[in-house]
Amino acid sequence: MDEIIPKGALLPLSSADDDLAQRLREFVQDKEAFAPNTWRQLMSVMRVCYRWASANNRSLLPMSPEDLRDYLSYLQSIGRASSTIGTHQSLITMLHRNAGVIPPSTSPLVSRAVKKINRVAVVSGERTGQAVPFRLSDLQKVEAAWADHQNLRNLRDLAFLHVAYSTLMRISEVARFRVGDVMRAEDGRIILEGSWTKTILDTGSLVKALGSKSSAVLTRWIVASGLINEPDAFLFSPVHRSGKVMPMIDAPMSTPALKSIFTRAWEAAGHTHTAKPNKNRYRRWSGHSARVGAAQDLARKGYSVPQIMQEGTWKKPETLMRYIRYVEAHKGAMVDLMENHDE
Repeated sequence: MDEIIPKGALLPLSSADDDLAQRLREFVQDKEAFAPNTWRQLMSVMRVCYRWASANNRSLLPMSPEDLRDYLSYLQSIGRASSTIGTHQSLITMLHRNAGVIPPSTSPLVSRAVKKINRVAVVSGERTGQAVPFRLSDLQKVEAAWADHQNLRNLRDLAFLHVAYSTLMRISEVARFRVGDVMRAEDGRIILEGSWTKTILDTGSLVKALGSKSSAVLTRWIVASGLINEPDAFLFSPVHRSGKVMPMIDAPMSTPALKSIFTRAWEAAGHTHTAKPNKNRYRRWSGHSARVGAAQDLARKGYSVPQIMQEGTWKKPETLMRYIRYVEAHKGAMVDLMENHDE
């Protein structure tokens, strides 16, 4: 239990309430029911909340509506974004529900506090951040830059960028593909059979098809690296400084290693300056950039929101709209009326 709630974070419990501790132990035992990133976020939030509760003589579990209101207000006072504050509230609610305790967020006191936080954030100019888009034209620039430098690392990086852009998958999801997941259609193009994503978790396979160009680039990497003979290895494995590929079977490449691919691509594309900071972040391409850029390219080509949602496995239209809001800005009814008005 101490993994999630440190000693001293609970209100004094009577013998009749000992089952709370047992429910927390069961919650920890069943942590595989949640995505690893969700669990890491929960641990991070609990550490921050526990430090605040200890410093202010408050209780973390059960947490009163007054304490949650004050905690969320504290987060805003130290400069946390409204989206981050919302994540804290959501995870504290998740903890209480799994502990069998009524979440403090059900109180109107907390609802008003959240509404105030969001209003203050909007009025003060806070905007939702967005990764710098990595578009098809960018992919072509990187490919041209590496055309005369066909070392194994560049081959791997280019293949990874092609797959990330073509599938609109998160980099952690792309990294989970294994060589054995590569299949061929009748015309030779590649079909990738994955397992699960952040929003798709079932026993049915996830199928992603690659175009001819991306299929050729990925094939070149698989053959040159020797991974074609390692069906159980992850599709994208480290390349040692000596130029030797080190097949990975137990775990995929780390997130920092995957993000460094976008850093090298940024430099290869000839960018000498970082982009205008967004929320003091997103100064260059990052792990989410290919997903953002591909969604925007699809929107520019006129594909419908349901089509793009299917490609990117989005469950909610509003999530996608945050990616393509600038692309769609001039497609509104009022702009169309003004542009096509016959006087």
